[in-house]
Amino acid sequence: QVQLVESGGGLVQAGDSLRLSCAAAGRTFSSYTMSWFRQAPGKEREFVAAISWSGGDTYYADSVKGRFTISRDNAKNTVYLQMNSLKPEDTAVYYCAAKFGPVGYSGSIYDTADYDYWGQGTQVTVSS
Repeated sequence: QVQLVESGGGLVQAGDSLRLSCAAAGRTFSSYTMSWFRQAPGKEREFVAAISWSGGDTYYADSVKGRFTISRDNAKNTVYLQMNSLKPEDTAVYYCAAKFGPVGYSGSIYDTADYDYWGQGTQVTVSS
């Protein structure tokens, strides 16, 4: 069992930055591919970014590439999402998710159904 707790959300203006954190407790954190998803009102949950076990490989949705950076600190059991140049369309609840094994081990990093554990989410609101 892995417990995930997100923090760092809030209300910001367009162009501002935020850093989200996801603290993990439970089984070996470094055994999991970690990702961020988001869900806006009335929309499906969508992939934002993923990071491999070691942190050496990262993956991004086209909509955030060049603005968001995912990172992890395995010693602190924490994954981060640095969000720069925020836009109103980035407004959503952001979820941290854990998927056992390396990228490509089973399923897809882009599919919510292939994740084993989820956090409760943190709200990010970007005003224009």
